Amino acid sequence: MHRRHLLLAACAALASSPARADQVTVMAAASLTDAMRALGDAWAAKGNAAPRFVLAASSALARQIEQGAPADIFASADEPWMDYLQQRDLIVPSSRSSALGNRLVLIAPADQPGDLALTPGVDLLARLGAQGRLATGDPSSVPVGKYAQAALTSLGLWDKIAPRLARSESVRAALLLVERGEAPLGIVYATDAAVSKGVRVVAVFPDDTHPPISYPFALTRRGNRPEVQALLAFLTGPDTASTYRRLGFSVRE
Repeated sequence: MHRRHLLLAACAALASSPARADQVTVMAAASLTDAMRALGDAWAAKGNAAPRFVLAASSALARQIEQGAPADIFASADEPWMDYLQQRDLIVPSSRSSALGNRLVLIAPADQPGDLALTPGVDLLARLGAQGRLATGDPSSVPVGKYAQAALTSLGLWDKIAPRLARSESVRAALLLVERGEAPLGIVYATDAAVSKGVRVVAVFPDDTHPPISYPFALTRRGNRPEVQALLAFLTGPDTASTYRRLGFSVRE
């Protein structure tokens, strides 16, 4: 667990580090980590100030913004956490857009063979073993965990699996548990599984087992100024679609 604690400490340090006066702060879901880093580099290569990214669970970021964290753009891994901020008048509703999607997948450590068919009543407990846990985000708040709960409920598995969850604070924390072999199975997004050499996808959840995975982006009230509007337009515009697709996201035109 030592690496996991280091990761959490690094995230906390990033979130607390001050932004420069000319720097735009983007708070984005952990599953957007690789996309934001690539697009941040592309934005800076155009001669703009490099954005500052704070990457964590959407739930944690939304609550930080509610508590006054200096965010200019918020990108959530589900619509409800963006709704949460909109209901509190903390974003600019007219700036909100949801162009990205993802897939929900079941993963196992890369050295564990055997795929699974996700049909109603499939015996996941047998794959978990006597003591194993299934890693995913905490369903009470973390978007991937909420999608996972919906999918497992749809398949008639939730009541059996719920006591065996390793409830993680973000999708990347859940991914790490499976990478390290601390959990024999995990539910993450397809894009997270794709960037890890330590896991393999053993099944893809049918789209009709859970709400559509959607990534809304919006300006915060603090961020409603020209340089932030320009960055948001870039992050959600047509020039970035190829990057998102390369990383495994679906892009709605």
